[in-house]
Amino acid sequence: MSRDPRPPVDARRAEGAAALDQGLIVAAHGRHAIVETPEGRRLRCHLRGKRSELVVGDRVRWQRSGDEGVVEHIEPRRNLLMRQDAWRSKSFAANLDQLLLLVAVEPVFSESQLARALIAAAAADIGVLIGLNKVDLPAAAEARARLAPYRTMGIEVLEFSAKAQASATRERLLPCLRDRATLLLGPSGAGKSTLINLLLPEARAQVGELSAALASGRHTTTSTTWYWLGSDRRDAVLDSPGFQEFGLQQIEPARLAALMPDLAAELGHCRFANCTHRQEPQCGVQAAVRAGRVSASRWRIYRELHEELSRPRW
Repeated sequence: MSRDPRPPVDARRAEGAAALDQGLIVAAHGRHAIVETPEGRRLRCHLRGKRSELVVGDRVRWQRSGDEGVVEHIEPRRNLLMRQDAWRSKSFAANLDQLLLLVAVEPVFSESQLARALIAAAAADIGVLIGLNKVDLPAAAEARARLAPYRTMGIEVLEFSAKAQASATRERLLPCLRDRATLLLGPSGAGKSTLINLLLPEARAQVGELSAALASGRHTTTSTTWYWLGSDRRDAVLDSPGFQEFGLQQIEPARLAALMPDLAAELGHCRFANCTHRQEPQCGVQAAVRAGRVSASRWRIYRELHEELSRPRW
């Protein structure tokens, strides 16, 4: 029997994709997206076939079709930040260098939602900065105290007042964004829009242009958008929708403690190898809580999340 001289199917597909134009997804809505070429041109594209949805930050291969384009291939993702509840999943962006997680002095931020976003980032192997906005308000000291456990874990907390101290805020943040693709994520009311407009004065116009190109009037509030900070296109900020819920159904309960740095530091000291760190005797994590190395609030969040993730999934 003669051998098939052609390369394997996957190799042929990769070879075919390499012959197509390269592009970056800078905005997406449903099965349509805006692709940016290496030269900086942008055009509307759609995804061929019934494949997974395009995500902002995806590197793709595409070809022209009339006045638009067709995405034929999505390059392997370096990472993907997502949240998932019992009903659906939401992908924020792919191929990120870091996450700037924004909270504010007012309204008082949910430590549970903060922890969930940090866990999702850790699961995707994405570095994190926490931004504390509105530190000019009287309750700033209380907000700092609530973030103290995160500083102890080694997470950098940047303090600023995007509205009251615009110039100082810009100077504080720009060095942290240099040469990186940074997703700005935060709950509604944290001041994300103010910060985006401060860093990118032309952002509002870009949003309008992208929404028109996608034929989506809802684009500005329902999906992520990629912005370059400078004409050299080296530093990028990605704006994302505000959130009130952050499901973690994509994470197995047994993996949870390892994704929380303060708890992870105490692993390996439990009597039982399959310890859940909730009620077992001689648990290293519980001993760390009693000793003050893990805060009571963080352990409470862990137990609540472990119970949530352990429920049967239908």
